[in-house]
Amino acid sequence: TWAFASFNLRLLDRPPCWVKMAAAVRAIGSLTRFTAATKYCSTRSSLLDYACRNLSTSPAVKSRTHVNYDIKEDVAVVRFNSPNSKVNTLSNEMQTEFVDVMKEIWSNDAVRSAVLISGKPGCFIAGADINMIETCGSSQEIMELSQEGQKMLHNLEKSPKPIVAAISGSCLGGGLEVAIACQYRIATKDKKTILGTPEMLLGLLPGAGGTQRLPKMVGIPAAFDMMLTGRNIRADRAKRMGLVDQLVDPLGPGIKSPEERTMEYLEEVAITFAQGLANKTITRKVDKGLIQRVTDYALTIPFIRQQVYKTIEKKSSEANQRTLSCTLEHH
Repeated sequence: TWAFASFNLRLLDRPPCWVKMAAAVRAIGSLTRFTAATKYCSTRSSLLDYACRNLSTSPAVKSRTHVNYDIKEDVAVVRFNSPNSKVNTLSNEMQTEFVDVMKEIWSNDAVRSAVLISGKPGCFIAGADINMIETCGSSQEIMELSQEGQKMLHNLEKSPKPIVAAISGSCLGGGLEVAIACQYRIATKDKKTILGTPEMLLGLLPGAGGTQRLPKMVGIPAAFDMMLTGRNIRADRAKRMGLVDQLVDPLGPGIKSPEERTMEYLEEVAITFAQGLANKTITRKVDKGLIQRVTDYALTIPFIRQQVYKTIEKKSSEANQRTLSCTLEHH
């Protein structure tokens, strides 16, 4: 009896088979959950790595300090924003980033047009960074610097996608050259928006193609007046001259400041015009060539017209004399 009882006690000390089975199931479940969790963590890590790699190479989120852009529908909105400065200047860094941004926009099939706008209310681009010239040690370096700017704006002018310059505030020197290289220009009609070529006051001329583009847009006399005096032009006068295609009235105060509201409104209008140009619902005027502009202007000068008439009369007289001579010889 004692032996039997002792045997039963040993059985009671051991867990029943269903307890073992339950423990085994729990162990298998824990192992399965651990395996699944491991796979989840591994997958999540891979996805995060993939996302980080793609974000780091995505055009719209690539880290830049002077020029950035985002895509709204099918329009790339490019923003100039010189860091630690109240105004935007065309520095080496800004030009390099701008060229990089435009290459990405031109290669992106989802983008059909672009808008150039400032991230600083009251200043589009105030001009080129004069420090770039100071760093040049020879005439060759200055020539190369000028050629880089000419190439950048030539590519902008020949853009396969329409580019709209949204101008608010100072648009001077190199900033004006950027604007007139675009296919369309919109400006806010306020006292802060001025356009001009003040580099003449430093003994310089527009060196990135402005001496060619400006006369084609506004004519020889107005272009010479701007380039040789450095006089600034208000937005309304710029519209009358043909320097600006469209004006936008500034907005008053609201939830945001008038400057912020005006910049947002200007951006919306510019996007609409960019889409219209891409869809060809808005057409831009075709500028005459510089030679044609010069000829048109030259023929308004009385002295030149007299010389042209004299030349025509002389050649006509010579032709008539040759005709008469041939007739007499024939008879």
